[in-house]
Amino acid sequence: MKVLNYLVILTLLACLTGCNPNDDEKDINADVETYIRLLKSNQYDSPKLPSFTPGDIPGLLQYRNDTQLINQFPRNPISSYHGGECKLGMYVLWTIESIRAESINHNNYMVMGFPSQNPVLALKASDQLVMVFDDTFHAAAAQAYYGWWTGNQNTGFDAFKSIDPLEGTDYRWH
Repeated sequence: MKVLNYLVILTLLACLTGCNPNDDEKDINADVETYIRLLKSNQYDSPKLPSFTPGDIPGLLQYRNDTQLINQFPRNPISSYHGGECKLGMYVLWTIESIRAESINHNNYMVMGFPSQNPVLALKASDQLVMVFDDTFHAAAAQAYYGWWTGNQNTGFDAFKSIDPLEGTDYRWH
């Protein structure tokens, strides 16, 4: 009887907390400039990333080196890591990664609607998770994404969307 009571309570909790019919109202289908303005002013209040397309990547890349710290941005709900703030440029690179991951195959490359658990770089070669936050790593990732885009943009996005911009670096997304 106790097990049945626990199951009923768990089911009720899941129904009450898991489904919010107003979640879709928080979707922001903003243009790049509005997105950046909202992030910079810590007013982006959607739990999701905008529905950007490959055509938005050039505009996003303009902010790849921006080191302004932001603290109001969508976070992957499955992550146990909660970095209080993030550099705008790093978040923009993560947004570009979401465009790339979404275009490849939403179900295989996205994690709860995000391209990884966090907008944080980690070392590829380490046996343990080693996250890196230094400006040097940010600059290397920014250059990798810029080179990936400018070196391939004339071939059409479908031809290079499967190429990982961080492939030639020591980093990956966490």
